[in-house]
Amino acid sequence: MNSGSRLPCGDRELDLSHAHVMGILNVTPDSFSDGGRYLRLDQALRHVEQMLEEGATLIDVGGESTRPGADAVSARQELERVLPVVEAISQRFDTIISVDTSTPQVMRESAAAGAGMINDVRALQRDGALMAAAQTGLPVCLMHMQGEPQHMQQAPQYASVIDEVSAFLTRRVAACAQAGIPASRLLLDPGFGFGKTLEHNLQLFAGIESLRPVGIHLLVGVSRKSMIGQLLGRSVDQRLAGGLALTTLAVRSGARIIRAHDIAQTVDVVRMTEAVMAAGR
Repeated sequence: MNSGSRLPCGDRELDLSHAHVMGILNVTPDSFSDGGRYLRLDQALRHVEQMLEEGATLIDVGGESTRPGADAVSARQELERVLPVVEAISQRFDTIISVDTSTPQVMRESAAAGAGMINDVRALQRDGALMAAAQTGLPVCLMHMQGEPQHMQQAPQYASVIDEVSAFLTRRVAACAQAGIPASRLLLDPGFGFGKTLEHNLQLFAGIESLRPVGIHLLVGVSRKSMIGQLLGRSVDQRLAGGLALTTLAVRSGARIIRAHDIAQTVDVVRMTEAVMAAGR
């Protein structure tokens, strides 16, 4: 493993010379696919144990739903949902904990509780978020979103979705550098489904390789998303096949983290895809 493929994540390290599966743990009452299922700590920990047994390398803990139309939550609400879970996972399991948050206080306190990564759908644009993330010393995933969850899907428009997403991510990488967060500590997420129509999502996926600046790896999250439902006419619980097809394409395009609900199946697809790619090399 060369030094460029090592991502320090708190007291652990992630080998980005190959792709990993990030398991989703929403401790929210209103997430689009699994809201309310893991609000109790024992339920959350059982789910973490299952995801790790199925091959997840990271667990992404979220206390604020960012589904289209989701209501905002206070920092206190988010902390009350997230911190006990982060602390418990850190004490019980040998895994990297990612915290899906845009809130500076949650970033700081989660890092102190054992989190190893920050995953921010707002790309550190909230007041104080850049400074908070820099102070933690943790790697950060910057995601593109047009608008806010409450209204992002009402009428998203782009002259060129690929150019605009790429330009936004480039600006946020520069802002991070100014705040003391080097590119070596960053991941980028195109933000499929966040302020984008089906056609925008498809165009973005087709051009995904052009979104990655040299040395910065991609995180891709498409698990159970509406783009699959819209194209295939599938309900949330019938979108696995479409999601796995997109996972294959993402890994072939260089994505290093796949954020998913269905861990065992996604791990199989990642391993199979990478085996074929390795044989081709």
